[in-house]
Amino acid sequence: MPSIWTSLASLALIPALFLVATRILSFKTRWDPCLKHCFVTGGSSGAGLALATLLAQNGAHVSIVARDKAKLQKALEVLETVRHNPQQIFRAYSFAVNTEQGSVAAIGAASEPFDGHCPDAYFLCAGASRPGFFVEQTEESLKAGMESTYYAQAFSALAATKAMVQQGVKGKVVFCSSILGYFSMVGYSTYSPGKFALRGLAETLQSEFMLYGIDVHIAFPGTIYSPGYEEENRCKPKITLKIEETDDGAQPEVVAKVILDGVRSGKFHISVDFIGHVFRTSTAGSSERNSYLLDWVHAVVGYIGLPTWRKMWVDNLVVKHRDEHEGYLRERGLCSVE
Repeated sequence: MPSIWTSLASLALIPALFLVATRILSFKTRWDPCLKHCFVTGGSSGAGLALATLLAQNGAHVSIVARDKAKLQKALEVLETVRHNPQQIFRAYSFAVNTEQGSVAAIGAASEPFDGHCPDAYFLCAGASRPGFFVEQTEESLKAGMESTYYAQAFSALAATKAMVQQGVKGKVVFCSSILGYFSMVGYSTYSPGKFALRGLAETLQSEFMLYGIDVHIAFPGTIYSPGYEEENRCKPKITLKIEETDDGAQPEVVAKVILDGVRSGKFHISVDFIGHVFRTSTAGSSERNSYLLDWVHAVVGYIGLPTWRKMWVDNLVVKHRDEHEGYLRERGLCSVE
């Protein structure tokens, strides 16, 4: 007679097999960006430009948005070098998208060459990181952090949604969070909160947008070797740099390919590399799984490895940094204790 544990294990397999079968039977045709109008914020450099370039290579119409007009012009020249067919339309627009007004204006401008029809897909890559210790922050810097990490994408999504719903466009909204939207550590008090917030927004909209036939995706890349990364390293605390010294980053082109592949195959959470898969599966909640087999493996690795890594590497380094940090604070008048 089978034991109670054997019976429970058998019962547990039933929903797992059902989910796998459902996944197989609900296989979707891969999304094709060819001659779709794709709107890319943060499209003048880094991962945004790499995504815009990849979309152009795949035959999409591409509108890129950023603030720096000179960078936008250079980015347009890059897109022209990978043009797939003469029908494609490439445009660049200089707008600040950290307000709804700016986002509405950007989408409106991008819609004009298409007789007022709004874009089909929105790749929201705008954002920046300025690391520092929380004790150094001000009300203004905390608000600025949320503007550059959350509002720069949230307001674009809001404007995009209103345009798509009004016109009946069944398109895509793709957010770009960060692996620091799954966990965080010293130095990222102005960055991680916004990236966590993007996940919360995406989780909400992935459910809500089923009402409109709009797909939602969110990417969680790790370190991207881009001009933005070089800029943030100039102000990054020493302890944060020390913790990250073993981090294997990726070129923007590699990250862009993984993100676009994830979007084309219909993935909701898109993680870029092994450690990203581990964090994704360890914090999945009720989010849709990407692979019911591999996600189990990544989750087991995370269950054992992530707390060990946090305790033995990250926390240990932070504690060792206390004396140096006290000296740093005294130099800046933030601590009077000798």
